[in-house]
Amino acid sequence: MERIIRSFDELGRDDVDVAGGKGANLGELTRAGLPVPPGFVLTTTAYREFVASSGIGDQVLGLAALPADAEPGAYEEPSARIRELFRSAAVPDAVAKEVLDARLLLGDAPVAVRSSATAEDLEGASFAGQQDTYLNVSGTDALLAAVRDCWASLWTARAMAYRARQGIDPSMVALAVVVQRMVDADAAGVMFTANPTNGRRNETVVSAAWGLGESVVSGSVTTDDVIVELPSGRVRSRTTAEKAVMTVATEQGTEERAVPAGQRARQVLDDDGAAALARLGARIQDHFGAPQDVEWARAGSEVWIVQARPITALPEPEADAPTDWSVPDPKIAYYMRASIVEQLPDPLSPLFADLVDSSVTRSLQALFREFLGADVVRDGDISMPTVNGYAYYRYTRAGLTRIMLRSPAVLKLLTASGNKGAQARWRMYSHPRYQRVVERWAARPLDGLTVPELMAGVGELLDAGTEYYTAVQTIIPIAAGSEVTFTQFYERLVRRAGDPPAATFLLGFDSAPIQAEKSLYDLGTWVREHPGLAEYLRTTASPDVVGLFGGDGTPPGVDAATWQDWRGRFRAHLDRYGHTVYNLDFHNAVPADDPAPLLDTLRFYLGRFDSSSADASSGGGPDPYERQRRTSARREEATAAVLARLDAPRRATFTRLLRWAQGIAPVREDALADIGLAWPQLRRMLRELGERLVAAGTIDRADDVFWLRREEVLGEARPLGEAVEERKALWRGQRRVTPPQILPQGTSWERWESMMPAASADQAGPVLRGTGASTGQVTATARVLGGPEDFSRMRPGDVLVASITTPAWTSLFAMASGVVTDVGGPLSHSSIVAREYGIPAVLGTGVATRRIADGSQIRVDGDAGTVTLLDEAGDDDAAPPTGDRPASRRGPALAAAALTGVAALVLARRRRRRR
Repeated sequence: MERIIRSFDELGRDDVDVAGGKGANLGELTRAGLPVPPGFVLTTTAYREFVASSGIGDQVLGLAALPADAEPGAYEEPSARIRELFRSAAVPDAVAKEVLDARLLLGDAPVAVRSSATAEDLEGASFAGQQDTYLNVSGTDALLAAVRDCWASLWTARAMAYRARQGIDPSMVALAVVVQRMVDADAAGVMFTANPTNGRRNETVVSAAWGLGESVVSGSVTTDDVIVELPSGRVRSRTTAEKAVMTVATEQGTEERAVPAGQRARQVLDDDGAAALARLGARIQDHFGAPQDVEWARAGSEVWIVQARPITALPEPEADAPTDWSVPDPKIAYYMRASIVEQLPDPLSPLFADLVDSSVTRSLQALFREFLGADVVRDGDISMPTVNGYAYYRYTRAGLTRIMLRSPAVLKLLTASGNKGAQARWRMYSHPRYQRVVERWAARPLDGLTVPELMAGVGELLDAGTEYYTAVQTIIPIAAGSEVTFTQFYERLVRRAGDPPAATFLLGFDSAPIQAEKSLYDLGTWVREHPGLAEYLRTTASPDVVGLFGGDGTPPGVDAATWQDWRGRFRAHLDRYGHTVYNLDFHNAVPADDPAPLLDTLRFYLGRFDSSSADASSGGGPDPYERQRRTSARREEATAAVLARLDAPRRATFTRLLRWAQGIAPVREDALADIGLAWPQLRRMLRELGERLVAAGTIDRADDVFWLRREEVLGEARPLGEAVEERKALWRGQRRVTPPQILPQGTSWERWESMMPAASADQAGPVLRGTGASTGQVTATARVLGGPEDFSRMRPGDVLVASITTPAWTSLFAMASGVVTDVGGPLSHSSIVAREYGIPAVLGTGVATRRIADGSQIRVDGDAGTVTLLDEAGDDDAAPPTGDRPASRRGPALAAAALTGVAALVLARRRRRRR
């Protein structure tokens, strides 16, 4: 039989199989010269000998064989039966002798007996608290009983359920036992060598309490908490708790006792003591090469380390969330988040902020000066700066006044017909010009371009994109006007009780996002005809599929011809639709260069969610062709019914207004879908720059180029890795807040906030208010998605909660039962597509992604424009009934859309004239 006893100094971090995670780490700490109380490990060989000699192995595995999707409560009964098997078996004599012999070497002091599982204290999963620990153990019988109870704790219900969630085979686990001299601690606690709240690696968080540390680990006592900055050792903050109880050693074991009155409010650690602990933690972190979760104990002036494990799920570092929204020129300028800013819900990456400011500024200055006159807009009147990282349109008060005085003259252009109209200009000039610029740069080999030439190309492509976006904005006010005019006529002069809402007459038409959805559905239909490929795509993580998609290999179970056919079909889909953007900031990937989110949606069509799919009988998700057919049929039936009963004057007006509204709505979606036409090529050029900067030692990864300033990309090579990480941390902190829609705050200009695409960020209580953009009500699970990296978490029937949705998000609407956004209005993409899918939508809440917890239950009322957080709401907190609607923001929002479109229309017309 292999050795069953190992002293700490015989073990290291690679000995998990014999010593378990805890034992291996204690051995590593001991060998590194850190202050660890002496002890030994009863190895996994002893556990296996005990199970074999007692004959309980097969029974244990049989009881542990629960289905993979078993609820946590299902493990309670099997666990109790397994632990009873352990209690009824005796520790083998040979094992008991070696344990007692090793125990004598630790002296007369009591010992701590700790479980140390082979699947424990690992970098990917800590399993902290899943097995048992016994403190202050004295005597032979008590020691052997504690060892046996530790072995049995491998099969606690919580440990079994945790392993099942992690996909660990029960037959592969075993348990070692750590026996360690007990520290008679007067204080103890836990230390994280990186801040687990904000991810900062230069902050150590120390929790401390009087007495033994086990109560701190279990959470049964209140602790003092101290944050120490390193390397300075400065205490950044501290919280001193009222410590009512403490855990102390008894004659055999431990118990909780009241803390003496004089100690309850006293600091457990002074600043010097906290700093000394933090420095000890830094030594441990440096040794292991990763942030650590450390358990410590203090006896008098000596500090001991009784455990260290990697911190799991540590967030990326983030700075403090900003609270100051002041602007440098509050008496001179206004700052607004509207128009293109709706496509930028997050703080901007530094390079995009540099380039888009000048691009948008040039476009707007040219627009107003060339059409309204050189005297209307002056230098400095218009720009697109950032405040706390968020993009704002900035207008000087004087400049805005001059623009608004001249704007009425432009409004007549919005309804121009023929080649002078906005639609014709978009089709005949704006879109073809944008496409030509992209094609010209795509034809140039990147390796033949210098850094300045690459940056010039990036600038030209971005300029083409912002100019195109400006042209698209000319269509929005027309769409707004046509829909509002038709809706008002229908509601006031046509609709009778029982008639469908006005939106029914505008649905069921094709648009680029709907075509993209149908293309993906067609892919799913084709894949289902090839079972090997379908199984591979259903069961393989999307990034792994993408990795193989770009290589020369063929996955197992798929024949080579089918795989090549699939690659060609998927590439064709990406070539047609892969430029749609999730967020206009070019540091965000597009489907063309990261198709993993599309594959997540494709699985829905492959029947990954058959049990809850709306069309499970066909093995896939809802058929977009059938949905469109039903919607079109309802539209035509409703139209025929109305026309049949109207008199001639109303019929003529109804027909004219309906054709107007039906004609423009799909055009708007087609135009918006191509805003990112330049983004795949633009990102390729930026990544080429990034690769060169990596080679020059400026940055660590090619994607870090997005976090540089323009002058840094063009300047002399110098290491900027630390600056990049600081900027990312700042961005993450900024992302935690909801930016005000209007700045400066506290001025009369804030009355315009009702025209902005998001509600106030100050909403409190369980009912959030926004714009009801698609009718209906639903109560379901909220799925809060930050971006395409989260698409795989969406499940059929969830309510999609996001900052915004662009055409690239359309594939998720097939699964959603409702939509809620921070930003958006009645003519946003979310509104139009939600109505197309017949699901309720509440948009522009301002705070949905920050107030709604992922996985919580919410009620979405698209009629009232409210979202009720059911986990927070009481009986008296229900949202108002549909008939008692809050004041609508629809009218002001449409007015704002019209105002932003004026400038765009003018610029498009002027550029076409030049051509």
